[in-house]
Amino acid sequence: MIKKLPYAFLVIGCLIADQLTKLWVNAKIPYLGSVPVIPGFFSLTHIKNRGAIFGFFDHKGGGELKFIIITVCAVLALVIVAVYFFKSSVSDRLTLAGLSFVMAGALGNLVDRFLKGSVTDFLDFYIKHWHWPFFNVADLCVTTGSCLLLLTLFIRRK
Repeated sequence: MIKKLPYAFLVIGCLIADQLTKLWVNAKIPYLGSVPVIPGFFSLTHIKNRGAIFGFFDHKGGGELKFIIITVCAVLALVIVAVYFFKSSVSDRLTLAGLSFVMAGALGNLVDRFLKGSVTDFLDFYIKHWHWPFFNVADLCVTTGSCLLLLTLFIRRK
């Protein structure tokens, strides 16, 4: 277990980075405000996401039931990832790193969901009027971890 300690630091570091960036956005950018970083391509835009990753299911309606379903699914996914993490071999570093990123991202968004009832998203990439869904550091962690886990599947196939 002690050999997995670096991965705990990875989770904690990513969680801290996520929460600090969200605190900064909440303090410095008014809700629905936007600060261009690279005009025509990237802005910091303060929004609240009551849905899932990348704003999926964030449409109006559903209220408390939607919140409960998304939160329960996120907690269950986090538990499954944590179990898989503890069952993974110490020598399987890529899998452990991927699982750590996923755990950090899930925890980051769950903290927001439990404390505020929504998740702060702020990374806004776009070209003209086409926008990628808003996201945050936690979403980046989940995506990075998922890509690392997919990579391990391709490596094992060979």
